[in-house]
Amino acid sequence: MSNTPASPSLPLLSRASGETLIDQIVRSLAARIDDKLLRGGARMPSIRQCAASMNVSCATVVASYDKLVARDYLESRRGAGFFVRERAPLNTPMPPSGAPEAGAQPMDVVWLIRNMFRQTPAIPAPGTGMLPAEWLDGDLVARALRDVSRQPGNLLLGYGAPQGFLPLRQQLQLKLAGLEIACPPEQIVTTVGVMQALDLVAREFARPGDTIFVDDPAYWLMFGAFAAMGMQVIGIPRLGDGPDIGVLEQLAAVHRPKLYVINSVLHNPSSTSLSAAKAFQVLRLAEQHDFLIVEDDIYCDMHPGGAVQPATRLAALDQLRRVIYLGGFSKSLSANLRVGFIATSQERAQRLADRKMLATLTTSDIGERVVYKILSQGLYRKHAERLRARLDKVREGTYRRAERAGLRFDPAPAGMFIWADADCDTNVLAEQALAEGLVLGPGSLFSPRQLPSTRMRLNLATVQDERIWAFLARALG
Repeated sequence: MSNTPASPSLPLLSRASGETLIDQIVRSLAARIDDKLLRGGARMPSIRQCAASMNVSCATVVASYDKLVARDYLESRRGAGFFVRERAPLNTPMPPSGAPEAGAQPMDVVWLIRNMFRQTPAIPAPGTGMLPAEWLDGDLVARALRDVSRQPGNLLLGYGAPQGFLPLRQQLQLKLAGLEIACPPEQIVTTVGVMQALDLVAREFARPGDTIFVDDPAYWLMFGAFAAMGMQVIGIPRLGDGPDIGVLEQLAAVHRPKLYVINSVLHNPSSTSLSAAKAFQVLRLAEQHDFLIVEDDIYCDMHPGGAVQPATRLAALDQLRRVIYLGGFSKSLSANLRVGFIATSQERAQRLADRKMLATLTTSDIGERVVYKILSQGLYRKHAERLRARLDKVREGTYRRAERAGLRFDPAPAGMFIWADADCDTNVLAEQALAEGLVLGPGSLFSPRQLPSTRMRLNLATVQDERIWAFLARALG
């Protein structure tokens, strides 16, 4: 057993995060032990060394180490110091010889999800796709929830309607009309977020062995979901104004896809939007090769629209004949409510409602009533305006800092992401960041091919923490 002190890359502390220094140290060191960055039996730095490295008092370090001992992460040996405790899983058989260790999880989609959801708000997550809680309006949601709770109790006890809460679908009709998409309530189906919408559409309109096209790069979670259904997932290179039409045409002729999932407005992760010319070409190819277009517009309300920054939506051009339009409120209002929706033709809407019933019966009527309250009272529009203004306020300053850090990227006039080129393998960079309590979004996860990439996604809202820029300055030189 080694008596050499571990070099755990001691955590960067924030005195303005609202979390105590002790809790920050405990949480960060526990995460390093969980991820096997600190191995069992390793000796921790002495109290004085740790205090000097993090610029805190010895009493703070003692209290932190004591908490870690109480939680079974460390053990104290009289006269020798503190050591990482050997922690064998309970009631778990030993892995066979040659099997990977439990903590050595590959950097894949599950890795990103696990680390995004493990982190508390105090830990910077510059690669996340969500706005931090302090950017959203919890009071707005709470007031609407209180209003719903005052309704007669019997309204809150049964199942909802299979297609979704009718007043909400009527409100969504008005919202879509503002985007020049004509869609009556009977053509709208509510879902548990956009992920369930993608799942329902893929299961209804494709079969195992069929091909689904996606943008490359694109939203990483759907790659694994489609593959698990037995679909072949193929990426179409995404350019600044939309997909590479030449590649799309060539691959469509070869693979005869059933679906093409695309972000027209504020593409994730580049924040670019589809040009009108590209939109017409995509629709032409969909007609020629007989595939449906699934337009994911989850970032809809972060785009200002208007004459200055016009937004072209395929559903507005096509009027839901060959386009299935997806939207939701998890990114801009509340992820916890899990309210999304599908807008499509009446025949397809009925088929999707039937499939939804087979999967989950109905969606939460309570969450849909809450979203309806917020939309119908005109509060959501003002909330979205505040979000856009706040993103605009930090955009230019963040771009300058990213450039000074040595990152290359194409600035976008709206949206919440920077698709940055770090000129190094961002899988390696993400591993280094995780050792310091930061969650990056390496570019390999945003491609269905999952190949190493020099790109990474940064979130304008969550990249404001100074610890992120300090890490990038060290890591990128």
